[in-house]
Amino acid sequence: MSETSTRPSVRCSDAERERTCATLHKAAGEGRLSLTEVEERIAKVYEARYRHELADLAADLPVETGPATGWRAVGVVVWRQLAVEAAVLLGRAGEPHPRRRVVLAAVLAVVFVSMLVMAFHGVADDGFGHHGLGHD
Repeated sequence: MSETSTRPSVRCSDAERERTCATLHKAAGEGRLSLTEVEERIAKVYEARYRHELADLAADLPVETGPATGWRAVGVVVWRQLAVEAAVLLGRAGEPHPRRRVVLAAVLAVVFVSMLVMAFHGVADDGFGHHGLGHD
């Protein structure tokens, strides 16, 4: 017999049970499990004594990748904030603050004026060549 087969399994903690329950609830929210399946599995979570029993209950579900780190985390936060701001400005989530509309109008005005300046000045078509930039 091998050494691993003679040792008892590792017992699971309450925190591990809660993480498994959170995984099951998330899977139900994503439509991966029906409510009946979630209820059955959660009952088994609290009956489980060992880690491998918890792992078996979530074995057919995708593995959590963990939080984003580095620049990816910054990008995720910025993207989520932009989505929330856009929803508010478009009236899909609450009433926008009047100052937000003013800021949006100012940003759009700056972008529009910049595009007009570039179009009339020739930057959009000819580049900076006629200004002598980048030439000896």
